[in-house]
Amino acid sequence: MTPDFHLTVVRDGPEDGAPTLRIQTSRATSLGSIPDGSILVAMLGTVGQEAAASVLAQAFRDDPYQQHCSVRGTASCVVLDQRSGTVIAIAPPIGHQQVFWSSGANSINFASRPVVLADLSDAPPKIRLDALFQYVYFRMVPSPDTIFENIYKLDGGHRLRWEGGETRATRYWQPQFNETATFTESEASAELHRVLRLSVERALGSTNAAGTFLSGGLDSSSVTGFAAQCRPGITSVTMGFAARGYDETEYARIASRKFGTTPLEYCVTPDAVLSTLQTISAAFPEPFGNSSAAAVYHCGRVSRECGLDLLLAGDGGDELFGGNERYAKQMIFERYRKIPGTVRRAVIEPLLQGATQVTSAFPIGKAASYVQQANIPLPDRLESYNFLHRHAPEEIFAEELLAQVDSSAPLQQLRDEFSVPNNASTVNRMMFLDWKFTLHDNDLVKVNNMCRLAGIDVAYPMLDTAVIDFSLRLPGDWKVRRGQLRWFYRRAMRHFLPHEIIKKKKHGFGLPFGVWTRTHDGLRRLSEDALAALGERGYFRPEFLQHALRLHRYGHASYYGELVWILMVLEFWLQKHLPTARL
Repeated sequence: MTPDFHLTVVRDGPEDGAPTLRIQTSRATSLGSIPDGSILVAMLGTVGQEAAASVLAQAFRDDPYQQHCSVRGTASCVVLDQRSGTVIAIAPPIGHQQVFWSSGANSINFASRPVVLADLSDAPPKIRLDALFQYVYFRMVPSPDTIFENIYKLDGGHRLRWEGGETRATRYWQPQFNETATFTESEASAELHRVLRLSVERALGSTNAAGTFLSGGLDSSSVTGFAAQCRPGITSVTMGFAARGYDETEYARIASRKFGTTPLEYCVTPDAVLSTLQTISAAFPEPFGNSSAAAVYHCGRVSRECGLDLLLAGDGGDELFGGNERYAKQMIFERYRKIPGTVRRAVIEPLLQGATQVTSAFPIGKAASYVQQANIPLPDRLESYNFLHRHAPEEIFAEELLAQVDSSAPLQQLRDEFSVPNNASTVNRMMFLDWKFTLHDNDLVKVNNMCRLAGIDVAYPMLDTAVIDFSLRLPGDWKVRRGQLRWFYRRAMRHFLPHEIIKKKKHGFGLPFGVWTRTHDGLRRLSEDALAALGERGYFRPEFLQHALRLHRYGHASYYGELVWILMVLEFWLQKHLPTARL
């Protein structure tokens, strides 16, 4: 299990002389240096990797601007350069772990949990109000911000430089997407199988007490299949839900039979969620609103109880090979935007606006809605169903909070990230956006923290450097073609994975919280009590919190169930970490 880490670097020496850097506090870091000690590297959240840290120190001495010291691994590292008196922190491209940091004139601190850094300050911890707005918008607080003032997160593919008490974060890595195929489909298929099998072998390491997450989707089934080749009879762990439309146990069983795994199944119930929800909410470093966290925790818990030490997860495949439904949906809208603007504005849209008859043969209403959405550019269109685009901020938040918040900032952050890749197709830009907001800031945070809470380690073969590099060589239309998600991947794996899994539609790993909370008395009372307590803190309009409960009870159970969840777990997190927080 990846341990919590903490590293404090202090600068000593006269103000006008050469400074000396020293490590004041080091916990769960592997330290390595070059022979003369002028370069020291600390690998965060690792134990027993001193030799690897020394290799990084040597590489950094030879070329301080080289990228491989971070790109080739999964651990973030901190470099102390005594020659220049600088500290440099480097995160891998997608960022497998969160690194929180805070700095002062003569010291800089890194930790896996921000409360550790907050405790180092002389002043009591204070909530950033714009972070609360971001939390509702994104269901988490995206990097580089955190819920605390004066504490930050290191973003994936970024390096932080601390010198003379000043800090500066810059992007050192961005993907170079290849939009023209440089190999045949047959060659690419063989390479995909090769890199995936090797990545699974590396993830398994030497442990014999390993298993796999198996939901029955493409990624978990692929990882499980290659793991079963390496370790015949490996345990595959599957979560089921007693809720229509949420359970994929059938597909997981098909994959388990195909690859000869030892199946371990567990049905997540409303009672299980009720008994652990507050513990789960408080276990995250910051407020975190992804409801599938509960399913991941119980998956890890039963795995640990059955003697497993490590689980291989399939996270990342959709974001590398084009598997999220929104990719195909957005390309439909993009087709309309390819029509010359003069034709759209002068011919098509006036006809739709002037039409009064709606028939089944020509559904004017649907066409008008399509045009309305298509006219919204990417990435803004991806947020069409966001709570803060369906409800005005003034309806949700207290006036005093909004006076101190830039409500346009979250959307601008999405636009900035979307524009980073050079010469990339629309599909690849959407996937790059997901590397930050879906993987680094969301899914990996969810799985890492829930497995840590359950006492089990986790590895991500689909996010192995070799797999990422291979995905960059695939053109965008190999990932999504004519509305088919993961076009190439499905074709490449059609003789390896069961036919039913190749053909199945994207499902996901969602928790049926919205459905359960309508009928389960305990969850319903818990959500009502939590939102009432949250309303007393002054950040939100109490009348909206009650309105959200009504929208969930009598409106769209799944959609507004997610809103109730993110507000409820926010209150539970505050109760644990900042119980006196008030506006």
